[in-house]
Amino acid sequence: MRCAEFTIEKETPEYVFIIDTGPWDEHPTVTNDAENVVETLARDHTLGSRRLFYMDSEQQIDELKHNGGQYTGFSFGHSGITL
Repeated sequence: MRCAEFTIEKETPEYVFIIDTGPWDEHPTVTNDAENVVETLARDHTLGSRRLFYMDSEQQIDELKHNGGQYTGFSFGHSGITL
């Protein structure tokens, strides 16, 4: 199974910010692979209770909601996150 490709751009005590890097003709987007992305970050980067923001393939910043590393949904349109 192919997984989304992304880079971690910023980690703080409050959040993790990733960028969806594609290429999308070879990998699903972060949006389409949200559950796996959250599980991967929870396992490999101790996501804990930190918020998880991402820049999608259209340069939109959204949030992957989770509860202790288990994906629970999206929150779209976050403009206050900076690198």
